Amino acid sequence: MHIGFLNIDFIDVVDVMLVAFLLYQIYRLIQGSIANKIFFGFIIVYAVYLLATAFGMELLSAILGQFMNVGVLALLIIFQQEIRRFLLMLGRSTSFQENAILKRFYTPKISKDKVSNLQAIVEATRTMAATHTGALIVIEKEDDLKKFIESGDEIDSQVSKRLLLTIFHKNSPLHDGAVIIKNSRLAAARCMLPISESGTISPTLGFRHRAAFGMSEQTDAAVIVVSEEKGEISFVSHGGIFRNMSTKDLESKLSEYLLN
Repeated sequence: MHIGFLNIDFIDVVDVMLVAFLLYQIYRLIQGSIANKIFFGFIIVYAVYLLATAFGMELLSAILGQFMNVGVLALLIIFQQEIRRFLLMLGRSTSFQENAILKRFYTPKISKDKVSNLQAIVEATRTMAATHTGALIVIEKEDDLKKFIESGDEIDSQVSKRLLLTIFHKNSPLHDGAVIIKNSRLAAARCMLPISESGTISPTLGFRHRAAFGMSEQTDAAVIVVSEEKGEISFVSHGGIFRNMSTKDLESKLSEYLLN
């Protein structure tokens, strides 16, 4: 197909569509963060460089050319978190258990340990919400959370309502930070989680919620948050949040998470 002096074939159309899709995914990853402004700033500098080159402005082209030479390295450093999230997204899309098509032929079952854990977590969450006890509970799925477990105090115990209530009691030395559940066992407490820098998070949400978002952005773990101020229960997974949940809704979300 000819459009003026351009000769466009099917491969060119596919090429443009793939680039557009890639740019859209990048925009989604950086939307609302400070990286968004940096990215568009870089695009503007690149556009000025192209114009300077086209008009034969040698001095400006030389200066901006040096900047562009290190631009890729600078972008890798500046956007390392966004690039990591993008690669995680691609990896999850090819995972057997994360692929929507393959799930139709694969129906996992919840083990007795997971059912027991689910009930213990829901009951503990109900009590903590009623007493306005702040809590942060992380449940591992496929991504290894070893480095986060090592940041806290390792416990390696059976999950129980009493243990969770004891850990998050305001006078407990372990109540700060998160509890991580791995392989149906309470692996560690007082764990440090990455804090999300996304600008799309509501300013009314506090440190616990930002830590939950950060964890869900970097891993496929699910995070339960109990607000100390409002006694509100939230469920965070894959960068999304369900707020002000009832314990019945939480149980449903946990069951869905453990099945998928």
